[in-house]
Amino acid sequence: MKDRGIQLNDSVNAVESIDLKIEVLRGTDGKITQGLVIGPTMNQNQALILMASPGEFKFEPTLGVSISDLLLDKDYLRMRHRIREHFAKDGLIVQELELSEGQPLLINASYE
Repeated sequence: MKDRGIQLNDSVNAVESIDLKIEVLRGTDGKITQGLVIGPTMNQNQALILMASPGEFKFEPTLGVSISDLLLDKDYLRMRHRIREHFAKDGLIVQELELSEGQPLLINASYE
């Protein structure tokens, strides 16, 4: 199941670093019995693929849209193609993608 895994911190503040979501639970003896939070990861996977540049994923060195490049390059058609291409590398099928100047980015994608 590609859409379940270790969760990242929920953050609306872009200044915070991306980190693992940890909720420590201790047993009656005081020892840690649980820590990492497991749950749905599809949205965080999409966000990570959008933010990452090629070479940042160790086992998939060609994966990464590098959406920050759009700040310097206003070629929205090329970026839409790039998003579809890199999502497909991870097994995501894009049903809907809207990316245009002055509009929010809208992506509707899911795993096969």
